[in-house]
Amino acid sequence: MTFVAIIPAGGAGTRLWPLSRRSKPKFLLDMTGAGRTLIQATANRLGGLVDDLIVVTGSDHAPQVAEQLGLSDSQIVIEPSPRGTMPAIGLVAAIVEQRHGSDAVVGSFAADHLIADTKAFQDAVRTAIASAEAGAVATIGITPTNPDTGFGYIDVGEETQVSGSFLVNRFLEKPSLESATRYVDSGTFLWNAGMFVARAGVLLDALAKYKPELASGLREIAKAWDTESRTQALLGWDDLEDSVIDRAIAEPLADEGGVTTVPVSMGWSDIGGYASLAEHLDDPAKQVSENGTQQTVVLSASAGSVVYAHDRPIVIHGVPNAVVIDTGDALLVTTKQAAAGLGGVVSSLPDDLTRLR
Repeated sequence: MTFVAIIPAGGAGTRLWPLSRRSKPKFLLDMTGAGRTLIQATANRLGGLVDDLIVVTGSDHAPQVAEQLGLSDSQIVIEPSPRGTMPAIGLVAAIVEQRHGSDAVVGSFAADHLIADTKAFQDAVRTAIASAEAGAVATIGITPTNPDTGFGYIDVGEETQVSGSFLVNRFLEKPSLESATRYVDSGTFLWNAGMFVARAGVLLDALAKYKPELASGLREIAKAWDTESRTQALLGWDDLEDSVIDRAIAEPLADEGGVTTVPVSMGWSDIGGYASLAEHLDDPAKQVSENGTQQTVVLSASAGSVVYAHDRPIVIHGVPNAVVIDTGDALLVTTKQAAAGLGGVVSSLPDDLTRLR
């Protein structure tokens, strides 16, 4: 059995501006002071599991990705323009199908997530691979720790013949707090972290069933990928449907009993904003990290504040749960609660403020 990991590496991480920029998004940064970037951590935890690893990313980020991970040209797939997770993951699955055959197993893992328990993650991936070999599209579901309204949920059904793998009854979009509380209290719902594992042929055949033109287009590009005709084949990329894998495959296939999930508790976080980042900083007690030269940071009557210092001292007085991010060229002052809406503010900023670093 051949197992190939797919790492989609895109997006701008605008909810973590000004640390994360379009020119250097969060997956290329050491966000927590761990000594490695988020994409390096993703690749490291997959070590020992995979026969190959392929990153799909944009042309702006490809050189940095290749350098950080030490990848060859065959391990970088550059998408001409963002078309959503389905075309990105589907293209790599189609390339794997060409290189290794339709029975090769592929697994998609985001470049910018944190996972504290690597062993639990790897055990879950092994179970997902076994489920994929049995013919399912498997997803790794996160045991929820609170009724979070920022995640989609997985309604878990009966256990399958693969021990530790369960049928997915349905996928649910981000719920209201009332619904999320009900899901978590029931004990039969998981967070959907967007990790999918399947045989390449199963994944693409499912796509062909629900979105035949997209599947056909991706397979045609893949046929030419390792030939001199790649550039010509990619001319049709922008004509492909923009779609996400959850809606394109996972949701309709779950209705037919074709999707399984592997529940796991592994200290997972998508680092979706400063509130979640605060839990993983250098000094969790103070939630302080030095982004530039080491500086004095004073928190006075400001418990729970998140601070990134750069080249000057920072004093916060009387502002609990403050967020102060100094990157030298930009200064953000907000609160954990208000920071959730930061993406909309960043979209209105001048281009030079979103692309620097």
